[in-house]
Amino acid sequence: MVMMTGSLAVRGTVVWLTPQQGGRVSGPPEPDYDYDYTATAYLPPRTPDDGQAGIALRRFAPGAWRTPAEGILVPAKGNRAQQVVPGSIVVITEGVRPVGLLTLEEVHALAPNGTPVPAAPETVAAMSAPPPPPVSEAPYRHSTAAARWTTSEDQPVPVPNG
Repeated sequence: MVMMTGSLAVRGTVVWLTPQQGGRVSGPPEPDYDYDYTATAYLPPRTPDDGQAGIALRRFAPGAWRTPAEGILVPAKGNRAQQVVPGSIVVITEGVRPVGLLTLEEVHALAPNGTPVPAAPETVAAMSAPPPPPVSEAPYRHSTAAARWTTSEDQPVPVPNG
């Protein structure tokens, strides 16, 4: 979890809205090797009015409606801090019109000079701890369990002698 009080480096999957969904009339943007795609964005439950941020995306497939992407999220001046975690949805807007949805998979805080901020020790420890053992299902102990699945079809069919 990262508090968005400054710029964030993000990676995830972007889904561009179709024109019928209110998205871009020209379809997905075409990435350019010299320029990033830039727009405005917000993270629900915030709105463009109280949570607007700038977003720059790069390394996404040209013309693809759904594609991996990475970028930078920069909160607007005066917006309150908010938690940003993997799984968060970023609504990409052009003006106030939503044109895409970015599902975050990685979130990293950036220092003012653009370098990554190291994760807090407790975050690193939590991320490197082994996962808990899987919870096994309790065995089915109902006394009629076997009887319910045994039918006359399971019994051998007698062969007539004559």
